[in-house]
Amino acid sequence: MLKNRIILLVVSVVLVVLLFMLPKVVVKNDDQLAAGDSTSVQQIDPHGATPVTLQEAIARMRSGHGASTGEKSAIFADSLADLYWEAGKFDSAAWFANEAATFFNTMESWIKAGDSYYQAYTFSLDQLKQNELAESARQYFSMILKRNPGNLEVKTKMAMTYLSTANPMQGITLLREVLAEDPKNESALFNLGMLSIQSGQYDRAVERLKELIEVNPNHIQGQLLLGVAFMNKGNKKEAREQFEKVKQLDADPAVQATADSYLKDLK
Repeated sequence: MLKNRIILLVVSVVLVVLLFMLPKVVVKNDDQLAAGDSTSVQQIDPHGATPVTLQEAIARMRSGHGASTGEKSAIFADSLADLYWEAGKFDSAAWFANEAATFFNTMESWIKAGDSYYQAYTFSLDQLKQNELAESARQYFSMILKRNPGNLEVKTKMAMTYLSTANPMQGITLLREVLAEDPKNESALFNLGMLSIQSGQYDRAVERLKELIEVNPNHIQGQLLLGVAFMNKGNKKEAREQFEKVKQLDADPAVQATADSYLKDLK
């Protein structure tokens, strides 16, 4: 089905790979990894092979980490979290970020650990592991929100971790709360639009995504998903126009290929 092509991604600073993949749950309406030895950390490499220089840096840091204790070990762990993040090995980044956060116990360390677990969650294809990563991310996000309830970015991420649970509506509720505080919040509008597509509420998806692109006409993901919503509604003309607009907005080959694949389906 078309909506299964929506692959959940982690948004990069400059360019997004457009598609989202949601945990397979149905939303009816719009109304820490387990502790263990660090050698058992499973590697995720969504970005391909790690450059040799980065591998060497990781090896040096792991050597130092293994030979140290206390604060020095935590400092090495924090550096390893950064290196594994750069390598795209987010579960390993989360492992070491968690170690550092446990020692330093600061807001900054909580944010790094929570974000690392969240990134690992979004890339995980294993349901059990996905649930564990989401739970670990929520633990840190809860700590952050308790200290700073106005952090809407964290609240939005936390909302998305509930979608792999038995209570996805809890995530929907959090997203609504974000919009109540900030009606133009792009992440909340996008995610609610995406969830509406996932649950077959295409009219609601169109509404949310139109709001999003009014706020930010250059939101490529939103423009793409609006086309998907039109397509699922059977509005082929609007869908075609939308995918053509996406191609005009971003010349990146991945974006072009994605839009072309949908345009091909419309023929």
